[in-house]
Amino acid sequence: MTLRAPWTAARLACSVSLLVLLAQPAPLAARRFRGGRNPQARRAPAAGGAESFSLDFTAVEDNMESFMAQVKSLAQSLYPCSAQRLDHDMRLRLLENASATCNDGSAAGYYMKESKGSRRWLIFLEGGWYCFNKESCDSRYETMRRLMSSSQWPATKTGTGILSPLPEENPHWWNANMVFIPYCSSDVWSGASPKTNQSTQMFIAVVLILIREVVKDLLTRGLDNAKVLLLAGSSAGGTGVLLNVDSVAELLADLGHGGVQVRGLSDSGWFLDTKQYQNSDCVDMLNCAPTEAIRRGIEYWGSVVPERCRDAHVGEEWNCFFGYRVYPTIKRPVFVVQWLFDEAQLTVDNIHLMGKRLQEGQWTYIQELGIQLRNTLKDVPAMFAPACLSHELITMSHWLDVQVKGTSLPRALHCWDRSLNDNVRSGNKAPPKGCPMHLIDSCPWPHCNPTCPTIRDQYSGQDMGVLQFLMHMGFDVQAMAQQHGMEPSKLLGMLSNGS
Repeated sequence: MTLRAPWTAARLACSVSLLVLLAQPAPLAARRFRGGRNPQARRAPAAGGAESFSLDFTAVEDNMESFMAQVKSLAQSLYPCSAQRLDHDMRLRLLENASATCNDGSAAGYYMKESKGSRRWLIFLEGGWYCFNKESCDSRYETMRRLMSSSQWPATKTGTGILSPLPEENPHWWNANMVFIPYCSSDVWSGASPKTNQSTQMFIAVVLILIREVVKDLLTRGLDNAKVLLLAGSSAGGTGVLLNVDSVAELLADLGHGGVQVRGLSDSGWFLDTKQYQNSDCVDMLNCAPTEAIRRGIEYWGSVVPERCRDAHVGEEWNCFFGYRVYPTIKRPVFVVQWLFDEAQLTVDNIHLMGKRLQEGQWTYIQELGIQLRNTLKDVPAMFAPACLSHELITMSHWLDVQVKGTSLPRALHCWDRSLNDNVRSGNKAPPKGCPMHLIDSCPWPHCNPTCPTIRDQYSGQDMGVLQFLMHMGFDVQAMAQQHGMEPSKLLGMLSNGS
C-alpha cells in the first residue's frame, strides 16, 4: 500500500490505535442497556448534508463515572492524532469599542483558543497587583508597562495549567474554549469611571465596559451556544472573579442567554484585611496596608462592587474586596483556591520570609494568619487550601502535583463540576460520594504539606526541603515542640517526612 505525503507514520499509528480501541469489548456492555436490547442510534440531518447521530446516555446513568473514565481514556489515546493538526496557542483579538481601553488608552482585548464542538467556556482574568494614586500608577507604568498597555502584547499566548490544551496537564478542561483577558486596568477588575490624569495623560480604564465587550464579542464566536461558563482568575484576577461573576451571569441573561451556567474559580484572590505586622506609610502598593490601599483605590478607580455586597456594607464598600466578606453575597457557585500562607498577603503585611531569619513574633504572626484564613474558609463548600508558601496555582504547569489530603486540585474541581451538574439535573445539593471538594490543610507551618511547590534558596539557587527551609528561617524546634506538647525528636521526624 502506498501512502500519500500527508499521511505520516504517526497518523497511521493513530488510525490503527483507534481501530484497536473500538474493537475492544466494552466491560459495560452486559448492563449498558435496560430491557436487554441495544436501541439503534437515531440519525439526524445536519447542516451541509452530513449525517449526525444522537446518542442516548440514559442507560449508563448508574455507572456514569466508569463510562466517562473510558471516554476520557479514549480521548487521551486519540489526542496525539488531533494534536498534529491543532494550533495550541490562543490568539490576540483587540476590541473595537473606543471605550474599552487599557490605562494608556491603547485598545484592550483578549486571547482565545476555540474548541470546535465544545459547549464549555473558560474565561480567565489575569492578575498583577494594582495602583491607587498618581504616584503608584506612574511607578507602575515605568516598571510594569504591559499591565497598563496593550502596545507590547504578543500576537499569541500559550496556555498552561487550567488553560493548557494538553490533557496530561489539564485533564478536565483541556478541550474547553479558552479565553484569557490580559489585565491592563490596574483596578482589581472593578473600575467604572473613565478619567484622565492630566499630568501624565494616564487613563483609568472602565473594566465594566471591557468585560461587557469581551462577552458580546464572544457571543458571535460560539458563546451563544455555551452550556457552562467558568469565570476564573488569579491574584487580582481572583478577586476580580468574586467581584464580577454575578454581573457576568446577569449580563448574559440580559442579552438573552440566561441558560448558560455561570460559575467562578478564584485563585489566590481571597485576601484578609488584617493588621500589618509592622505599620508602614502608604507610599506604594507593596507597603500600604490592604484596607488603606483599597479605600484609596476605590475612589481613584471609581469602583463598582456587587449590589448585594454594597447593600451589606453601605459607606464601607472596600469590604467587598475581601473574599470572606463578599463571598456570602454571591449568588453563583464559586470554587476558592487559596494558599494558607500566601506570599502576596504576607508581603503587604510586612512579613518577608526570604533573606533573613525571622523573629519569634513574626513566626507567631504567620501561624495566626494561617489560623485566620482557615476560619474564613470553613463555610466555603468548594475550596482547596494547601499549607504552602506560594502565590497563584491554577495556571502553573505543576498544579497537578499539589495535593490536600491526597486529592489534587484538578480532581477537586472535577468533583465540584460533577456536583453542580448533578444538582442541575436532580436538585440534590449533596456532593458525590467519594469525591472531596472541601479540602484544607491542618498543619500549622508554611510548607508543612509535602506536595508544596519547591522553594529555592535565593542565594545558592539550591532546592530546600521543608525542614531545611524552616531552619533557614530561624525555626526553633525546641520551642515549637514545647508549644505543641511533643518531643523535639517527634517534631523533627514529622517535618522531615513533610507531615
